[in-house]
Amino acid sequence: MTTPPSSSHRQILSIFPFALAFLLLIGATRLVLENSKQGHSLRLFPPEIVSFETGEQRSWAANFSSVGSVVPEECNVFDGKWVFENASYPLYTDESCPYLSPQVTCQKNGRPDSLYQNWMWKPNDCELPRFDPLKLLEILRNKRLMFIGDSIQRSQHQSMVCLVQSVIPDGKKSVHRKPSMKIFRAEEFNASIEFYWAPFLVESISDHAKKHSVQERLVKLDSITKHHRHWEGADVLVFESYVWWMYKPIINATNGSDSDIQEYNVTTAYRLALRTWANWIESRIDGHKQRIFFMSSSPTHLWNWEWKAGGLGNCFNESYPIQGPYWGTGSNLEIMGILHDVLQELKVEVTFLNITQLSEFRKDGHTSVYTERRGKLLTSEERSDPNTYADCIHWCLPGVPDTWNQILYSHLLADYDFLQMSI
Repeated sequence: MTTPPSSSHRQILSIFPFALAFLLLIGATRLVLENSKQGHSLRLFPPEIVSFETGEQRSWAANFSSVGSVVPEECNVFDGKWVFENASYPLYTDESCPYLSPQVTCQKNGRPDSLYQNWMWKPNDCELPRFDPLKLLEILRNKRLMFIGDSIQRSQHQSMVCLVQSVIPDGKKSVHRKPSMKIFRAEEFNASIEFYWAPFLVESISDHAKKHSVQERLVKLDSITKHHRHWEGADVLVFESYVWWMYKPIINATNGSDSDIQEYNVTTAYRLALRTWANWIESRIDGHKQRIFFMSSSPTHLWNWEWKAGGLGNCFNESYPIQGPYWGTGSNLEIMGILHDVLQELKVEVTFLNITQLSEFRKDGHTSVYTERRGKLLTSEERSDPNTYADCIHWCLPGVPDTWNQILYSHLLADYDFLQMSI
């Protein structure tokens, strides 16, 4: 294990200052309430190991792991520390994987530091299995693994493809595109790793895979038919839906007649949409043949005053994870509570992958100004204005989403016998 070099970068950044602004109000209120109950302590660690303790105020979030199964059963894999490891990490590079989009290839796009690629998640009470691409492909033989959600989920799909593609010979792997879908195929295994664009899970006017940026979003809270016909038959489904709900505190939606458009509080709309999704799960999923996962919210790092006293920017030029207990305003506790409630009520088993807390510490892992916007890489002039153009929502690859997939892999590895019987 190698001690990482020190960083001297400190500059200003924010992204979409209006896009998630209401999270600041919610988070600030929550912080006031929590701080009134107990103080926050900051613990410093040796440079070679950055360890994070969740604290009692977030113990309920760790209990989300009780929804569905945890692998291994005796260990909460979401409670642990980030350890710097440059001997075996990263597991691939943006040069070695041709399936990454320019949005996430931070090194290719000119990011000067690379430490964000070398942090390994280590649970406190167990070891995550080393990712073995051949084992995963064997698990997925004759099967479909599908990621469903927004651009965060698309990054997780790209990460999984990059983790396995290097062991597949040229000519035996391919990528196919069709409306709202991207499908990677491993021909010799008759296996596919797929992504389906559905940022709200239910139907919306933002369902086009490329032309989805609209000023006033409109969601059909009770309608999922156009989407789920593409999901049916998949053996492993991994769902995610969060950031697109966070644009404004109010969202236009229908719940019944398409002509009856009303303004809904986002949390109310999110609950109704999740219940529509849950109804589909219970009516169309065969729990004896299919495995269902739901990813928790991917955190944002829009304001660095949350982890650095007196900070005026956020994730731009950050090279280290956050040290000490931390929960940012980019992760909405009410939304997480709604998801918790809906998953607990399900009769079909859905495994909740609570990646929020472990990702909260990774302020260093975002694409920042080393990315593209509206399909074009940022210009040098735009990069010089991180306050306007930097992205503290999406993640560089290799990076944090690889850890999400390593945790998913540990579950699939434990489910090997079940998945083989479901053929």
